[in-house]
Amino acid sequence: MSSTAPASRSISARCKLGTKARVDLFIREAERVNATVARVSGLAAVPREIAHYLSKHNLPTKLRIAPALAGPDVPWTAQTLLSVNAGPALGTDEVGVSRAFAGVAETGTLVLASGPLNPTTLNFLPSTHVVVLRAADLAGDYEEAWARLRKENAQAEKGFMPRALNWITGPSRTADIEQTVTMGAHGPYRVHLILVG
Repeated sequence: MSSTAPASRSISARCKLGTKARVDLFIREAERVNATVARVSGLAAVPREIAHYLSKHNLPTKLRIAPALAGPDVPWTAQTLLSVNAGPALGTDEVGVSRAFAGVAETGTLVLASGPLNPTTLNFLPSTHVVVLRAADLAGDYEEAWARLRKENAQAEKGFMPRALNWITGPSRTADIEQTVTMGAHGPYRVHLILVG
């Protein structure tokens, strides 16, 4: 078996973009699939943006957050109306907050790597899923996101490959019954993206 990387497929010119165009395309595509997007300058602004979003949509202010977002860079206590607990989502949690490994500009897709710092349950159990994504982690296409994952795995001392990698494009939906689109059938009704930087 060869240890070389898989051959690259031809990539659409639409995905070969500079930073600003890549961010603009990602936002357009995410909104096209019914996600909402907010931009903030840094992680310190994340709690304020979440409080604003929840208030605007009259949603509960009790959050279950990924432990990856529980550090001092994200000042949750500055938003006194938010009740924040870190860890895997429970069936009773209505709002979950995850950190994305990457985003794909070509389709507005989020890439979420599972693990103790970013439990997969946050992606599927709460009816509102808020996802924090660094603008620097935006890939133009799927192949670029996979290449980054492989590179980080090769550089990590014990390997980085997550047990699950979820690719999420907008809120959950299905049209299985009478071709009528139903939101939230297999996951969140709402996906709100916070693009940092």
